[in-house]
Amino acid sequence: MVTPQGFTSVAVIGAGAWGTALAALCARGGVDTTLWAREEEVATAIRETGENPAFLPGIKLPQGIGATHDLGMAAACEAILFVVPAQFARPMFAELKIIAAENAPVALCSKGVERETGLLMTEVLAEVWPHARPAVLSGPSFARDVAAGMPTAVTLACAHAALGERWAATLGGPTFRPYLSEDLTGAELGGAVKNVLAVAAGVVDGKGLGESARAALITRGFAEFRRLGEALGAQPQTMAGLSGLGDLILTASSPQSRNMSLGVELGKGRALNDILGERISVSEGAASAAAVIRLARTAGVETPICDAVAALIEGARDVDGIIADLLSRPITSEAK
Repeated sequence: MVTPQGFTSVAVIGAGAWGTALAALCARGGVDTTLWAREEEVATAIRETGENPAFLPGIKLPQGIGATHDLGMAAACEAILFVVPAQFARPMFAELKIIAAENAPVALCSKGVERETGLLMTEVLAEVWPHARPAVLSGPSFARDVAAGMPTAVTLACAHAALGERWAATLGGPTFRPYLSEDLTGAELGGAVKNVLAVAAGVVDGKGLGESARAALITRGFAEFRRLGEALGAQPQTMAGLSGLGDLILTASSPQSRNMSLGVELGKGRALNDILGERISVSEGAASAAAVIRLARTAGVETPICDAVAALIEGARDVDGIIADLLSRPITSEAK
């Protein structure tokens, strides 16, 4: 059996915490790695200090990462890891389409649904850059863990087996294990919905409702995700795998999660704008909640927990009212 060859050069588009961690992963594996930052000062700081003090402070990055503000330099690489937040993906795809190879391999690492259209990132990419060859990287993976070389396993979904194997050869290593799948929808949907559910789990903690309540919420939230995934054609094994259940368990159980920590502060009664104003990183659960609800309604699927998060984010209901609504829902079969 011939071992697949990985890509020799990779551009990581987006120098937030997750993009920086993926750049570190690639560079440690001997891949020629270019990390593109929208903010020129972020690229300069990485080059001068060997760290990303704005988004991943305290983590020493391996040598060999070429941090740049020049998108053309990044687009010249053989393959692209796309780590721009979901709500800013469309214009970034349009820029890359002009300067990158027409059929460039693009691994989508952002987790979210486009708010204005209700489209998943693969669908946005197909609209804007139809000849790009997509893959989806998703799963239980905190940026700090990956950047520090701690053991991590994720789903790597790609419709074309040979391309998926090249990505796996590029990213896989002693501490980072990608499991291959052909189910892009399931992998993407898990990453988007778990962020919304993690906000709800954080509210439970912030409100002091106890670990039993959080466990129940995660379980019933997974039931919502499973119903929505089935309606959209996701495979059961993907939903129960790393990019579905695995990512939900991690993100809805640790305050290290941006989405769960946002929910904790909301549960304490703080205003959304005040919380977001203190952060430089994007909490995708807040940004994608309304879009997830749009997907669910179009598919005819009930998602009461996701509905509650969207109502809270939009200011339509307060925390106490939302909790009362959820607890007063009619008792039904657990299979529903």
